[in-house]
Amino acid sequence: MPIKKYKPVTNGRRNMTSLDYSAILTTDTPEGSLLSKLNNKGGRNNHGHITTRHQGGGHKRKYRLIDFKRNKLDIVGKIASVEYDPNRNAFISLINYVDGEKRYILFAKGMKVGQEIIASVNADIKVGNAAPLKNIPEGTLIHNIELRPGKGGQIARSAGTSAQILGKDEEDGKYVIIRLSSGEVRKILAECFATIGEVGNEEYNLINWGKAGRNRWKGIRPTVRGSVMNPNDHPHGGGEGRAPIGRAAPLTPWGKKALGVKTRNKKKASTKLIVRRKGK
Repeated sequence: MPIKKYKPVTNGRRNMTSLDYSAILTTDTPEGSLLSKLNNKGGRNNHGHITTRHQGGGHKRKYRLIDFKRNKLDIVGKIASVEYDPNRNAFISLINYVDGEKRYILFAKGMKVGQEIIASVNADIKVGNAAPLKNIPEGTLIHNIELRPGKGGQIARSAGTSAQILGKDEEDGKYVIIRLSSGEVRKILAECFATIGEVGNEEYNLINWGKAGRNRWKGIRPTVRGSVMNPNDHPHGGGEGRAPIGRAAPLTPWGKKALGVKTRNKKKASTKLIVRRKGK
């Protein structure tokens, strides 16, 4: 997809780039039956307390109901359109099934309008088809991967991402070994479904937003560094001029260690299924 550059007529336009959506999107009108209301929570929970900082404002949007489960088995669907989704950096495709139902799925690189797709145990290895991991050959690029059978895809859903099947577990064949885009190699149950291909819009990470306002449109509020705060606001604050952290390790605003601390829940962790960690 081509990347548009703008003339530097203002400071905000200088170095700003965006994607030329006209090269791939086929419509700007979403399917009304697959839209739902999306309230802006501003990072607050049901008590009104901020649990996720730096969120708020942004443009109004409606949520597109995406079929991450791909549980409409053995029914052929045809790609009707490729659309923009304001809730994610990947594009989505509207699928019209032969029984009359319509669903949205993630747009994969290489999918075209009019193409037929299917989710089946014995689906052909073609872009857009979904099948269990045990029936997908080694070396195949996949996305929208389940971690638990029937729960829906949780891995490799953002723009340009994919995972690769390395092989099956030699011990009992219960697991399939895949390599994630982060470099991590892990085991996943062979019964889990995945979609063939890699997620489209791979040029997304090349966008230069150009000005802070474009992030505000997305609902992202400013992030203030702790080192420029007062010492009563942040452990890194205070001092004359620019001062180092001055502690054994960086801390959060609440005085807890911020780097190198394990946060994974031991009870829910699937650490034993990781063959090789990322970056190793």
